[in-house]
Amino acid sequence: MPRVLLVEDDPSVREGVELGLRRRGHDVRSAATGEAGLVALREFHPDLLLLDLMLPGMNGVQVCRQVRENSQLPIIMLTARGDDFDVVVGLEAGADDYIVKPARTEVIEARIRAVLRRIDDPGQGRPAVEVHGDLAIDRAGLTVTRSGHRLALAPSELKLLLHLSAAPEQVFSRQQLLEHVWEHSFHADARLVDACVRRLRTKIEDESQPPRYIQTLRGFGYRFGPL
Repeated sequence: MPRVLLVEDDPSVREGVELGLRRRGHDVRSAATGEAGLVALREFHPDLLLLDLMLPGMNGVQVCRQVRENSQLPIIMLTARGDDFDVVVGLEAGADDYIVKPARTEVIEARIRAVLRRIDDPGQGRPAVEVHGDLAIDRAGLTVTRSGHRLALAPSELKLLLHLSAAPEQVFSRQQLLEHVWEHSFHADARLVDACVRRLRTKIEDESQPPRYIQTLRGFGYRFGPL
């Protein structure tokens, strides 16, 4: 079972989530502050980080940004307010998903499995390595290079790119992407998609030019080019 690092300052929430995940077979380490969480991250080597947004001292957004400086570890944020502006900031900082507290253990477990689930190749019969302009997408190896340099993509960014590029020129609505990439239900938050697109564009696009690979069709959704 995946090893989970939980960073949560509320003792009752921390103990409840930790106990629930342990009962389901996870190896769980917990921390009450962002600083302690970063220490545990180096020592524990988790498969996924459950990160509270509103931490004392170094908050969850700051922790997320620091982790993303040198790691593409899957990150799920925990927040008490699903419509909070800070959620958007956290997603922009590199979180792959978020959960509104309080949440049942089975909900948390489902999100963990969705984020960690291996990406199935949606492009059967496609070349092992696809080249689109200066992008090379290796579906078997789950790697992406730009101009020969390997890109560090978070799990949600890689899943999104693989899904869009498997059907060039096809337009996907935000709801379709939430269902296929994040495995969310109908009432999921479209901000997950928009934030992930913005992060992905900073890595695969020339910021001085209009988007070449991931294009927005206002009122409809996104499609993969390239132009």
